[in-house]
Amino acid sequence: MLTIVLLAIVIALLFDFLNGMNDAANSIATIVATRVFSPTMAVLWAAFWNFAAIFIFGVSVAHTMGEGIVEASRINEYLIFAALIGSVIWVWLCTHFGMPISVSHALIGGLIGPVWFTFGSDALVASGIIKIAVFIVLSPLIGMILGFFTMCLTMLIFRRKHPLKVEGLFKGLQLFSSAIFSLGHGANDAQKTMGIIAILLYSVAGSNTFVSEYLYENTGAFHVPVWLIVTCYSVIALGTIVGGKKVIKTLGDGLARLKPVQGFCAETSGALTLMGTAVLGIPVSTTHTITGAIIGVGITKGVASVRWATATNIVAAWVLTIPATIVMSGLVYWIMGLFMTMPGN
Repeated sequence: MLTIVLLAIVIALLFDFLNGMNDAANSIATIVATRVFSPTMAVLWAAFWNFAAIFIFGVSVAHTMGEGIVEASRINEYLIFAALIGSVIWVWLCTHFGMPISVSHALIGGLIGPVWFTFGSDALVASGIIKIAVFIVLSPLIGMILGFFTMCLTMLIFRRKHPLKVEGLFKGLQLFSSAIFSLGHGANDAQKTMGIIAILLYSVAGSNTFVSEYLYENTGAFHVPVWLIVTCYSVIALGTIVGGKKVIKTLGDGLARLKPVQGFCAETSGALTLMGTAVLGIPVSTTHTITGAIIGVGITKGVASVRWATATNIVAAWVLTIPATIVMSGLVYWIMGLFMTMPGN
């Protein structure tokens, strides 16, 4: 059992790393597109602020992931292992083909699949899943609305300023906006992996002395150990440093042509959405949020300025993510079950 637990932790951290790779584009796509930073400097900047979130935000999102999607009593190390494998496969495929999908929802779908297929819908926490489902729709809409009105307000305030002076000012301000977006990214996304690992450790702490004493610091209640918090923030920052350049290109240039002022408005709007949901403990998608914000900013130049074909492809990937990972992780769990029931195992 301990081997499976340790392997599941390693895979969860791999997932955290891939999260940083795929979602690196969300926090730095605009500053790369507007040439404020080179891709290398941008990923280092984002990684620093990803990790800095450890000192500002709590672990409410981690608690939602650990307790608010499936019944904790149904969790075991094999189920978590299958959930992670299914999620990692989907995230790797989408990152490889440059599709900015929701890594968060891949993990959520991966967790739902084995539990649903094995124990039925009664083992799912309906209220938590409904909350997440609602914000699949709301987070890009909130980002889009905030992006639109932030851009409109900015144009109103600076309408009498020379365009070159405005561009120079907002190149500097984009450093601030990308930093706070990276803070929101770290606060929301690193905590999702924390929640999965914490619920795994909680589920086996009672039956394994090593896990109870050395990994989980067992207190008899669900909690997130300090070593796990530091590790997850570090790994997501490392993934951001490695980055996903194909995804950066899709978001930075594929949705709308952005100038520094537009990049600032999109990042600021996305950051406000992410920070608000992190405080409320709602695990939303950074990809959905920044995409909505970029579209909202782009609409201020006219509906035709948005590349709707690219947006449609991204939305299609969003819609497929949870169903795809439910099926993938469910199949992985089923295959594991067949293997474990074979003679000699």
